[in-house]
Amino acid sequence: MDNPIQQMLARYDCESFSDTTNALREILQQITLLGLWRSKFFEHAAFYGGTALRILYGLDRYSEDLDFSLLKPDPQFSLDRYNTSLINELSAFGVDVQVEVRQKLRPTAIESAFLKANTRELLISIEIDQNLLSQVHADQKIKIRYEIDTDPPGGFNTESKYILTPIPFAVRTYALPDLCAGKMHALLCRKWQNRVKGRDWYDLTWYIAHHPVLHLSHLEQRMIQSGHWSRSEKLTKEALMNTLVEAIETLDIQSAKREVSQFLLDPTRIDIWSKEYFLDIINKLVIE
Repeated sequence: MDNPIQQMLARYDCESFSDTTNALREILQQITLLGLWRSKFFEHAAFYGGTALRILYGLDRYSEDLDFSLLKPDPQFSLDRYNTSLINELSAFGVDVQVEVRQKLRPTAIESAFLKANTRELLISIEIDQNLLSQVHADQKIKIRYEIDTDPPGGFNTESKYILTPIPFAVRTYALPDLCAGKMHALLCRKWQNRVKGRDWYDLTWYIAHHPVLHLSHLEQRMIQSGHWSRSEKLTKEALMNTLVEAIETLDIQSAKREVSQFLLDPTRIDIWSKEYFLDIINKLVIE
């Protein structure tokens, strides 16, 4: 009989080694969420970001990291208390993982850690095709970064969503208008040296197409906290749209396409991207 990971992998249409590793990473993400649920993590925290959109709402691109936010600030909170639970949960599914805590180079409210599993050993354990196995270096790792904001900005709502595999369990997540606000904050305020985060622009188009409502007051709280907006000035729809237009006017479209393409199930979906495209679709956002 297939093991649970084999059964979960069978639901994916994997045509290449990249497809298989992306699918396996997502399966390990779901098992990690299960381990967090068992350890009562979601009594204190909520899931948000691109992976939440992918796993809970069907975003049609893969995502690498698990991002969480405490429900209220707690500077003493630590992910360390959950590491053993995650190791045990993944081990129960036959996955040997190591946890590497990310050391802070400066004071920050973000706690981060990595789960690392040997790719070759994992593929052998699920009896993967030998042609795929031959493409894997002996020391290659599947990595999942998970992190939590211990000083979250206020003004967000949460809800429970249910995941059915590998077993039914519940995850607390941001409500969609607040998820959209978080994505807008990342798109406008997150800096990646000289790199363009095409994934943020792809996710924005997904929100506009499927769930276009953005919670403006939560975005304002995020921008104030990150130093991108003043407490003395109210963030209005007009101000947001002006800022978004400026970001589009300076966007390197080709760099954005290159960055996101490796995560897409259908790369042709971004063929239409242009500045004119983004300037048009942002008018479909619903600001509340």
